[in-house]
Amino acid sequence: MKVSREQVAENRKRILKSASNLFREKGFESVGVDAVMKAAGMTHGAFYGYFSSKQELIGEACAHGLAGADNSWTAASDPLSALAGLYLAADHCADVGDGCLFPALGSEVVRQSPDARRVLTDALRARVDTLASLLPAGSPAAKREQAIATWAGLIGALVLARVVDDPALRREILTAGKAVFGASRRGKPKKKLQRP
Repeated sequence: MKVSREQVAENRKRILKSASNLFREKGFESVGVDAVMKAAGMTHGAFYGYFSSKQELIGEACAHGLAGADNSWTAASDPLSALAGLYLAADHCADVGDGCLFPALGSEVVRQSPDARRVLTDALRARVDTLASLLPAGSPAAKREQAIATWAGLIGALVLARVVDDPALRREILTAGKAVFGASRRGKPKKKLQRP
């Protein structure tokens, strides 16, 4: 039976979503093509009709996962606080499979293809540029430096919060990260931030 172009596109999306979620949950090496196809509701044999290799799938699944990011923080009156509040929220910390790809797979992408590394490089560059453009004060170089440090700190805080097995320490890490990275840089006192 011939499959329509629309169905091929829909199948491909299902495969990418399944792969992106499984890779974030379990890592690249722990997830085989068979598991991805099963999660997508398809047979292992159908894989090569959509992708030439697992490496190609990894690069495209990373791009798919990064494309689904919540950018609602960019429209907030205080984007830095909104970003910290969303990024370091308890539900984001708990949801590795649907959460940000950087803390879930960043250290693993180093050992993947140049294409996969390029996907993360481009995505990080775009996020840094967006945040830098929204920061209220400073030279372009100072705002870019702050944006890089903020993203590095947020990603690092989320990694640490996910690593610890102590719920109280996890909450402490998330709260500290929100206070440090979401605090106003205009001299106002630091305060506990709320999710927008």
